[in-house]
This record gives sequence, C-alpha cells and structure tokens, in this order.
Amino acid sequence: MARVKGAMMTRKRRNKTLKLAKSYWGSKSTHFKMAKQAVKKSGVYAYVSRRLKKREFRQLWIARISAAVKPFGLNYSWFMHGLKKAGFEMNRKSLSEMAIHDPAAFAALVEKVKKELGME
Repeated sequence: MARVKGAMMTRKRRNKTLKLAKSYWGSKSTHFKMAKQAVKKSGVYAYVSRRLKKREFRQLWIARISAAVKPFGLNYSWFMHGLKKAGFEMNRKSLSEMAIHDPAAFAALVEKVKKELGME
C-alpha cells in the first residue's frame, strides 16, 4: 500500500489561516505561527463582541426611550410599567424608533400610559 504524506492538507490548512490573517500588521500576516495565534485571538474577540452587541443596543434603546419620556414627566421604569399595565406589547427597539421617527404617535402612547397610571 502506498504511503500517504500530509503535505497537501498541511499547506491548505496553513494557507487558510494565512488568508484569514491577510490584513494583519507585521509578521502576523506572513508567519504561520504568529498568524495562527492572531486568528485564534480575533475569533475570541468576535465571539465576545457578538454577545456584547446585543447588550449595547439594548442600553441604547433604553437611553433613547428614557430621554423621550422625560419631557412628559415620566421616567423609563414608570413608563415601561405603565405600558405593561395598559396591555401594550412593544419591544424597546420599536419604541425607540417610534420616539425618533414618529414623535406624535409616541406622545399619544405616553398619554395613554399616564392615564393608565393615574397621573393625569
């Protein structure tokens, strides 16, 4: 039986890693050992950042909603409590978009919430 050598797969694996490290600075883009470490580390950063992205967007939406209800004499937590009491099922993303792009509809929503909370 013929002997199988691994040169082809080794080269493919190395080239794949070097292709991922193409734009890296210095020898991290040309030396396989350093490129392997850099690609692995960047993969860890990407994995973590995909989770942090969700957290950061939620913080942004909450900050926007809070700023939008402040002129109506409410804070964020009372507003969200009133929404749940009034039976509105809207997520924070759509609420923040409404506050930015359709202030009149958002003002009507805030008035209904205030009525539900007995603040009028």
